[in-house]
Amino acid sequence: MTTAETNREIHRRIDAVWRLEAARIIAGLARLVRDVGLAEELAQDALVSALEQWPESGVPDNPGAWLMAVGKRRAVDRIRRDQRLERKLEEIGHRMETGPESGTGGADVDAVLDDPIEDDILRLVFTACHPVLPTPARVALTLRMLGGLTTDEIARAFLVPEPTVAQRVVRAKRTLSEAGVPFEVPEGEERAARLASVLEVIYLIFNEGYAATAGDALVRADLCREALRLGRVLAGLAPKEAEVHGLVALMEIQASRSRARTGPSGEPVPLLDQNRGLWDRLLIRRGFAALLRAEKLGGPPGPYVLQAAIAACHAQAATAEETDWARIAALYEILAQRAPSPVVELNRAVAVGMARGPAEALGIVDALAEEPSLKRYHLLPSVRGDLLFRLGRFGEARAEFERAAALTRNAPERALLLERAEASGRAAVQR
Repeated sequence: MTTAETNREIHRRIDAVWRLEAARIIAGLARLVRDVGLAEELAQDALVSALEQWPESGVPDNPGAWLMAVGKRRAVDRIRRDQRLERKLEEIGHRMETGPESGTGGADVDAVLDDPIEDDILRLVFTACHPVLPTPARVALTLRMLGGLTTDEIARAFLVPEPTVAQRVVRAKRTLSEAGVPFEVPEGEERAARLASVLEVIYLIFNEGYAATAGDALVRADLCREALRLGRVLAGLAPKEAEVHGLVALMEIQASRSRARTGPSGEPVPLLDQNRGLWDRLLIRRGFAALLRAEKLGGPPGPYVLQAAIAACHAQAATAEETDWARIAALYEILAQRAPSPVVELNRAVAVGMARGPAEALGIVDALAEEPSLKRYHLLPSVRGDLLFRLGRFGEARAEFERAAALTRNAPERALLLERAEASGRAAVQR
């Protein structure tokens, strides 16, 4: 193997280590410096050191421990250089220099890594997803700190300029620092609200991968995988939270349909037309197991547990015709009471249309016509077009499908909607 090939292989290994260890390293450093922004910078400094040194010295036996040790040394150096952090130098730097962790030997590093790092990662999750940050910033910071993704990777995943993502990350870290957000796991009533923010961020990442809002691809599998990984990690860190297991169950079951959701040319395949033989049975079983864990914890089901139960209804049906739409409609009615929103109501309309007919469902959809949050939501006219088509009102259906196509920014979805508009037009002429 040539030197260039060896270096490329080492760089690939460094990338893999960073993906696996980034959250642990940042979380461990944040426990020391009590500032996630500074911790992330220190971790990046350690990564740069690895890129510089490992091609010459080789990858160490415990690369995560090596990165943590370098990050700790950089923390002391940073505190020394920054007089504004003099207090932190006294309470943290002195402890690190005089305590048993001060060396860089393997035993000392192992002692640090043997600390309750899972608690640190949970603190990092709650900090990165703090409600003081706008949603795009929470998503970017979570993928950066917990997923180990670069700003370029995040930008490409969400089809936004890289400087935009970089600014979001910088501003998010500054906001957390200026707001004095503590590096801790919230307790009591605050925990429920903060957990909801964490779950929202993870599900937003998953949804952007499952049904991309823009671009030439319907599915971005890398984002789905990352959201699933984050969800599974969170379930391990917070095993007594039913909604965490509910979210994992929902994502597992939805992800099981990925191969069946697009045709040979990348065109969308609607749920009822999918080849269910392509659904991933392993993911479905994992989803059912997560849903069972959520239900065993007891208490009224939350929004994610309810949505997972709805997804399970689809997964249990061997064919589209066997789907228990009456149960799905009933679950949506409960969901609409527990977590009312226009989108939930629109989804309820779809279920009602399948369970009790398009006429009743159209009344629900028409009641949403003036909802401000749905003005630019392409699925509203799409659902309405489908209901009108089933009622034989083909001319109106065509107009709705055309309006939906004009609203979506996803190319494959737009093409499907325009096909449905043309089919409606042909049906109207043939009457």
